[in-house]
Amino acid sequence: MARHRGRLALGGLLAFALLFLFFRGVDWNALVGAFRTADPLYLLGVVLATQSQYLVRAWRWGFLLAPLASVPYGRLFSATTVGFMTGLLVPRAGELVRPYLVARRHSLRTSAAFASIILERLLDLVTVLLLFGLYLYALPAPAAQVAGPLLAVLKSAGALAGLGAVAALAVLLAFHLRADAVMLQVERVLGLVPPRAAAPVSRALRSFAEGLEVLRASPMHLLALLGQSAAVWLFIALGVYLNNRAFGIDLPFHTSFLILGFLTVGVAIPTPGMVGGFHESYLLAMTEAYGVDRDTAAAAGIACHALTNLPVLVLGLLFLGNEGLSVGKVTKMSEEMAGSDASPAASVPEGRP
Repeated sequence: MARHRGRLALGGLLAFALLFLFFRGVDWNALVGAFRTADPLYLLGVVLATQSQYLVRAWRWGFLLAPLASVPYGRLFSATTVGFMTGLLVPRAGELVRPYLVARRHSLRTSAAFASIILERLLDLVTVLLLFGLYLYALPAPAAQVAGPLLAVLKSAGALAGLGAVAALAVLLAFHLRADAVMLQVERVLGLVPPRAAAPVSRALRSFAEGLEVLRASPMHLLALLGQSAAVWLFIALGVYLNNRAFGIDLPFHTSFLILGFLTVGVAIPTPGMVGGFHESYLLAMTEAYGVDRDTAAAAGIACHALTNLPVLVLGLLFLGNEGLSVGKVTKMSEEMAGSDASPAASVPEGRP
């Protein structure tokens, strides 16, 4: 727990440093003025788009879990909102809490449910990279795009990330298909440690392999997962687009695909509530890629962070009672789970900005 508290303290310091960079050089009067002139109807649209993506996320999670258990949509949505809310309180903890909340009430092992979160994160990454690639290679460059070496760097980084995502999917598929052979080798290594320590690890890895069963689903099932993933990220892109419009930033819809690429990197920084990383990456995308003035871009970044996180924070708090939890209990539980490093999901980046 001391190590976990140290991580939280480091995350807080990172957030402070990133916010310092974010606000450096901002004209506070201009920032306030940008908020005063923001269009409330567009801002409401951001909230609705954000809520829509969580509805689709819960639907997709049901498809990922379908080969293992039939979980009612209401339970999926409740666990999804509580999990993402928890992730705002303790970085990465939502990835651990969500499968626990579902597994405890259904015929699922928690480690098998963790596997669905791994796959969900990879689907998110692949979808973001596909949209990113569409922007860079297929769609027309907007007139506002700033010329320079930035796009060349982004193309190389996107290609490397895409190869990494495909390789990760291939490794997971191979692990699932050859689970018995892999486990035979793992158990030989585990034979060197006391049985009390080795047995739980062996059971967790076997159930994790079972959790990858969806990789062998029918082509239509896999196609549905791809469509659901596209819907999730198009709703997120819509929220970014509407947020920009609220502040008078008139950029085409597909520019949101590039901004999502920046945000995916920013939110991977383990700060509480994605504070700092989200803001600085949004600011960089707006100012460096599209030449938006710093004050307007900063106001838009603050609004986008707030409006894409407040809905799930409020809903997560409302659903806590349904899960038989309280804020104190879920925070303590998530701290213990996140601090244990017991879950393979802990190393996978958050799949949302």
